[in-house]
Amino acid sequence: RQLRKRDGRIPEICILDPDGDVVRHLRRTGLGSESECWACYHTELIEFEWEGIQLGVVGFAVGAPFAVLVAEELFASGCELLISMTSSGQIVAAGPTPYFLLIERALRDEGTSYHYLPPDDYVEADPDLLSLMVGAFEGLSEPMHRGVAWTTDAPFRETKTDIEAAREAGIRAVEMEATALYAFSAARKKPVLCFAHVTNQMAVEEGDFEKGEAGGSLGALAVIAETVRRWRA
Repeated sequence: RQLRKRDGRIPEICILDPDGDVVRHLRRTGLGSESECWACYHTELIEFEWEGIQLGVVGFAVGAPFAVLVAEELFASGCELLISMTSSGQIVAAGPTPYFLLIERALRDEGTSYHYLPPDDYVEADPDLLSLMVGAFEGLSEPMHRGVAWTTDAPFRETKTDIEAAREAGIRAVEMEATALYAFSAARKKPVLCFAHVTNQMAVEEGDFEKGEAGGSLGALAVIAETVRRWRA
């Protein structure tokens, strides 16, 4: 009412885009439009069609508390599947960057997940969603790997000691949202799948942080489209 939005539902498939790469691409190309139904916390939801799929995307929801706040509101507003696509730093290399990582579980180094699940070292992705994705991404131009991520809410405290501990634990990448989103998913019984676009080696080389064409958004949208097709099938 206060924002003069109309009553209605948002698209059933929504994306969290913490880096804003997809949102920037949609704005540059004019492919998206602001939702007339979304009236939630400090954000805009852009609706668009990609490969025949109706999607909604919220950009710049960085970090576990913000991501879960938006996730709660997305599902209250009509979302039925949430896909998070964040960029991340490489810990244990799966190959030359950039590539995608389907996060199967994540190390809990933040506070938000503990409001949804009891204390534990890791939180797991929904096993049914993971099983649906077996073989889904083999035809894409950019590699897809699966593995463990480290979620932290203190990116400037990714110390040498912590990085070495993560490497010894076989963690592939570090990011800021996955544990909280998976804890929310488990507690609220809502389908959420988290991907990391591994785009950098923790800024240890010149020219790091290369994401690919259109800021990596085209590769990300290809992953998202395949995820939706598998989920619907």
